[in-house]
Amino acid sequence: MPTTDLHYLGLIEVGQQIQAKKLSPVEVTRAMLGRIEQFDGKLKSYAYVMGDAALAQAAAAEKEIASGKIKGPLHGVPIAVKDLCWVKGAPAAHGMTIHRDFRPSEDATVVARLKDAGAVILGKLQQTEGAYADHHPKIDPPKNPWNADLWSGASSSGSGVATAAGLCFGSLGTDTGGSIRFPSAANGITGLKPTWGRVSRYGAFELAATLDHIGPMARSAADCGAILAVIAGQDPKDTTSVPLSVPDYLAGLSGDLRGVTIGVDRRWTSEGTDEAARKVLEEGLRVAADLGAKIKEIIFPDPKAVIEDWFPLCGIEVAVAHEETYPARKDEYGPALAGLLDLGRAQSGMDYQKIVLRREAFRGAVRLLFETVDLIAVPAQAFAAPTLAKMAALGEDPSLITGLLRFTCPFDMTGSPTVTLPGGFAPNGGPVAFQFVGRHFDEASLVRAGDAFQRVTDWHKRHPAI
Repeated sequence: MPTTDLHYLGLIEVGQQIQAKKLSPVEVTRAMLGRIEQFDGKLKSYAYVMGDAALAQAAAAEKEIASGKIKGPLHGVPIAVKDLCWVKGAPAAHGMTIHRDFRPSEDATVVARLKDAGAVILGKLQQTEGAYADHHPKIDPPKNPWNADLWSGASSSGSGVATAAGLCFGSLGTDTGGSIRFPSAANGITGLKPTWGRVSRYGAFELAATLDHIGPMARSAADCGAILAVIAGQDPKDTTSVPLSVPDYLAGLSGDLRGVTIGVDRRWTSEGTDEAARKVLEEGLRVAADLGAKIKEIIFPDPKAVIEDWFPLCGIEVAVAHEETYPARKDEYGPALAGLLDLGRAQSGMDYQKIVLRREAFRGAVRLLFETVDLIAVPAQAFAAPTLAKMAALGEDPSLITGLLRFTCPFDMTGSPTVTLPGGFAPNGGPVAFQFVGRHFDEASLVRAGDAFQRVTDWHKRHPAI
């Protein structure tokens, strides 16, 4: 296969060809670096390209594969990581000017595990400032490859753009209020937010410690499962990582959903949701039913309070994470992150405890719901494929903020795993997605459901014309 035809192959598919010695990991890496050089000048998805290091890793992978030592599905495959993940010796700016000269002396645990699996790290992907809502005023935001007038998502915007544009075969993102799901939906790719505690956060800059999740973004649910199998698992460097065994997420993918009960609260998922988002969710449920799933009507716990609580809780945790530099270097912060920090610093201990209690009650109510269903289906967001102009009005229209977070931040507050699946297009041509939400630590069911959906649909195989 000519290397010019490679860039939109799935991660597992290109890995199989590399490991079967039909493709050279060095040549594949050269092709990807060439594509980055050709297109990323306008897409702005990479914060830092690691060309020499990537070629060295690819050469090492080629020697190992030639000797018969295959490390797994990622061996020899070029991927990239969000900038907040430390890569030894490479800049890790965290989307900020304050950290632009920081070069960590060690890898984040997720990066070390990717390297141990033989993956080739192409570089660091651009993100919003501090992994919050907006890009720093001095940083060019990544451009949506489907249409530059459309939002590219936040905060893992570079991960979404690079993966969608064929500038890597998969990537890592993080999600605190929706930041794997927003860019996955906006750019037409698949994103898997694991359960909080499933993946070590060691060596990754914090936004909000009890809300941050690191997870894979790729072309398909199976590709996400392949990445998650590598990065998941207990880490002694992060004592919040949970000591549970990591399943083989690719085992037993049958393509059917018999025996799976999917819950949906049609009132919650339709009120205030635009037609494109509703249509994609309903079509996803129809396909799931055709594959054997039982669709069950449920009443989802009212998330209004936890959505409102997300902002001050996130602000409090961000204030702790930035204590050394804020407010001491406030003039180096952009307005959005500074505003969140000020909000957090203004909360009292009483405020915080009330938030904690409401969060725990909500988490318990959602956990009870999973005693009657295996998965819950929800839109990715209430309005599909938003334009940059619409997103610029967020601060002026509280309903837009609520609509954006309505189906995302509740599952950061619970720590629940989710998979975001491309399911159609909006009238403006932008991709539209929906989510399945699972029980804690049951990412395997999400991979199974996503893979089954993607075997009979082709939304994840559609790519932007760049």
